[in-house]
Amino acid sequence: MTLPWGGPEPGRRTRTFALTLTTTHGNAVRANYFSAHISKPALAAAGVIPARVEGERWQASRSDGFHVLRDIYASVILEAGESVVTLARWLGHSSPVITLHYYAHFLPKAGAKGRSAINALLAWASGESSRAPEPPGTEALQRMAWVVPV
Repeated sequence: MTLPWGGPEPGRRTRTFALTLTTTHGNAVRANYFSAHISKPALAAAGVIPARVEGERWQASRSDGFHVLRDIYASVILEAGESVVTLARWLGHSSPVITLHYYAHFLPKAGAKGRSAINALLAWASGESSRAPEPPGTEALQRMAWVVPV
């Protein structure tokens, strides 16, 4: 679906999107309609949020809304080991920095690969694992023999 992008002025550029949720006619579902008539009634029926009192607004926090599905998606993707760069592209962020700002706390194993690589390199250099193949970084370590004599 091709939608306007940017501000409200006429003649603004458009972008084409593949929509996940559409009406029976293939049009985009308005977010406020989806929230008020589909998402929140389903959450209330499941007991996640209180039922709406007739004539009043829904009493739900942002963490109970539809946006939380995006956060769940991002956390699952990151915990599966996908790169932040790829996730940023999939979420439509203009930069991976934005993605990291919002989702870095979903990276509990962040740094584990780097720590393992350094541990393997230092173990190899110290002779603790002499039968192991040279780990990545060995050449750089040998060039810096003044740091760790090999």
